[in-house]
Amino acid sequence: MFRHLATSILIVGLSFSSLVAGAAVSSPRSTADDVAPVVTEVETTGDVSYFGFETLQLTDEGLSQLDKNTSALFQFDNDDEATDGLERRGSGSCRVFPGDSLWPSDFIWNVFNLVLGNNALIKTVPLASPCYNGPYYNAAKCAVLYANWTNSIIHMNDPTSMMSPVYQGLTCEATLDSTKTCTLGAFPYYAVNATQVYQIQLAINFARVSNMRLVVKNTGHDFSGKSGGAGALSIWTHNLKDIKYIPKYAAAGTTYSGPAFKAGAGVQAFEIYEEAYKRGLVVVGGEGITVGVMGGYVQGGGHSPLSSIYGMASDQVLSMEVVTPDGRFVTADFVQNTELFWALRGGGGSTFGVVTSVTIKAYPDLPVTASTFSFTVGGNITAENFWKGVRLYLDYFPSLSAQGIYAYWFILSGVTNPTFLMQPFWAPGKTLEETNALLAPWFAQLKALNITFTPKTIHYDSHYTGWKASFPQEAVSKTHVCTGSRLWPKKNWDTAKSLDDTFNAVKTSSTSGLTIIGFIIDPNLSNGGNADSAVNPAWRNTYAHILQSVNWADGASAEVQLATRQNFTFGHMQRWRDLSPGAGSYLGESDILEPNFQQSFYGSAYDRLLALKRKLDPKDVFFAQTAVGSENWKVVTANGLPSGNGKLCRV
Repeated sequence: MFRHLATSILIVGLSFSSLVAGAAVSSPRSTADDVAPVVTEVETTGDVSYFGFETLQLTDEGLSQLDKNTSALFQFDNDDEATDGLERRGSGSCRVFPGDSLWPSDFIWNVFNLVLGNNALIKTVPLASPCYNGPYYNAAKCAVLYANWTNSIIHMNDPTSMMSPVYQGLTCEATLDSTKTCTLGAFPYYAVNATQVYQIQLAINFARVSNMRLVVKNTGHDFSGKSGGAGALSIWTHNLKDIKYIPKYAAAGTTYSGPAFKAGAGVQAFEIYEEAYKRGLVVVGGEGITVGVMGGYVQGGGHSPLSSIYGMASDQVLSMEVVTPDGRFVTADFVQNTELFWALRGGGGSTFGVVTSVTIKAYPDLPVTASTFSFTVGGNITAENFWKGVRLYLDYFPSLSAQGIYAYWFILSGVTNPTFLMQPFWAPGKTLEETNALLAPWFAQLKALNITFTPKTIHYDSHYTGWKASFPQEAVSKTHVCTGSRLWPKKNWDTAKSLDDTFNAVKTSSTSGLTIIGFIIDPNLSNGGNADSAVNPAWRNTYAHILQSVNWADGASAEVQLATRQNFTFGHMQRWRDLSPGAGSYLGESDILEPNFQQSFYGSAYDRLLALKRKLDPKDVFFAQTAVGSENWKVVTANGLPSGNGKLCRV
C-alpha cells in the first residue's frame, strides 16, 4: 500500500536539548545515517480517488525512520509515544505564546520549515505593513492597499489577513499615517501554506506537541474572526484548488446516484459554479463570490440562493477527506468515520479537524429571474407608509419560500429616512412572467400606499450567469461594527400578532440606527433530502434569516465599544431572542458575545457534538471562539474587548 518517494523530504536528526526553546541548542548531526524519508505515497481506499495533494502523507512508517528526537516533534497522538513527555512539559494553563520559555526556538521553526518543504512556513507580515515606517514601508503599495482595503480579494489571497478586522484587534490597518504602529495583534505568528496533506498533518502534530494555539484559514470570511489568533500557528488551505467532476456518483451508504464534484478545501464559489456551469450543472454554494465553499462555510451549514429548493450546503455532502486532531488523514462518509461525518456537516469549522476536500451533489442547471428595487422615505413616501409596506412584505415569506425563492434584502438605517433595498429577489426556475406574478400582490399594496419604485427584473438562462450578474462582491467588515443574527421560527407567522411583534422588533432596531440584512429562506429537511447532520435544527424551521449590526465611532475607547456591544447583545439582540424562544442563530454570521451560544448556534445537536469533541479532540487541539467546546477556554485580551488578540488560556 505504501511506497517511499524517490524525492522524499529529508531531515537531519536533532539532539533532545534543541527541542525546547530556552535550552542550549546543539548542532544537528549531519551524517548520512541520520537522514531518512518522512513522506509516503498512499493509495486511495475510498470510492473517489484522492487528489494528488492528498496522496503524499505522513505515516508511522515514515516517522519511524527519523531520528527519535526529531520525530518527537511531529508524532501522531498515540498515548504511548515519546511526544507525551513534550506535551506534558508544555501543558500549562495557557497555550504557549511568543516570548514564553517554551516557545519553539528559531532553530526548531527552521526544522519545521525544512520538513514541510517548499518553504511552506510563512512568518506573518501583516498585509498593511507597507503603510508603516519600518523595513516594509512602501508608499506606492500602501496607496493601493488603502484605496482597496475593503476589497475582499486582497484579504482572501493573504495567508493571515481577516475579513472581520474588529476581531483581529485593529492593530495594523491600512493608513496614510506612516507614524502609527503596526503589530501582529490576532494575526497568527506563522502560517503553513498547505499544498499537500502531509503538511497539514505535520502542522497539527507540531502544534499539539508544542502546546501551541492552532487556527485554520481558508478565505477568512467568518464574522467572528475564527481564522485569527495571537501567537497561533495557522493552516492556510486557500491553495487546495483541485476540482474533479464525477458524472455518476454512487457509493455505499447513500441512495444518491447522479453527478457530483469533488473539490479541494480552497475552492471558492466562483470557481465551483463555473465548473458546474461548463457541464450544464449547478451546485449549492454561497451568494458571495469569494466564499470558500468547502471550508468553514459548508462545515457550518452554509445557506445558499438555492437553499429553498435543495436545503443547506451541508446537505449536499457525500464524502469528506479530513486530517483529524491526532494527525491522521481519513475519509468520512456514510459508512466510515460516520460520527465525524455527521459533525462536519453543520457542527462548525476549526473544531474536529482540517478538511482537505469535499464531494458534493450537483443538479441540472436551471434558469433564474432576479429583481432589484428600492424605496426610501421622502417625497410622497411617508415614514408611516414605508413601514406599512415593509410589514406587508413579511406576509409573503411562507408562500414565497414555498416557491423556492431566496430574497436578499436590506433596511438601511435612518431614524427619519430609512431605505428598503432588494438586492436581489432571486427566483430559481421561474420565468419572467412567473416572477412578476409572485411580486404583483405586494407591489400592488405598495402602490396603494403611494410608495413608488422601479423594479429591474431580468431573466437569465443559467443560474451561473444570473448569480454572476446579480450578487455584489462582499466587502470586508468595517472597523467599528458588530453583527448578530436570528433564524426567525415559522411559528411567528402563525398569527397576525406574533408577526406584528416580529416586525416591530426589526423596526425598533432599524429606527434605533442599526442596519438590517435579511433573507427569505426555507432549507427545511424535505428540501435538504432529510439529511441526518449536525446543522442547527433552527435552520429547518425558519422563513427568515435576519441580521442586525451596530456601529460606534471610529477610534472610540474600549469602554465605549464595550458599552455599545453590551447594549447590542443584551438589548437589541435580546429583544429578538425574547420573541423567538428556542430558535437560533447562524454560527457563521453571528454575535461573538451571544449568550448560551451552544443553544443558539447548535440547538439540540450540541450535547452530541460536545461528546464527540471530547472523544476526537480530548486535548482541544482545535479552538475557535463560539465553536464546540470553546467554553473551556478564553482569550485574555488587554482591553477586555472580544477578539483573538490575546493569550488562549483554560477557564
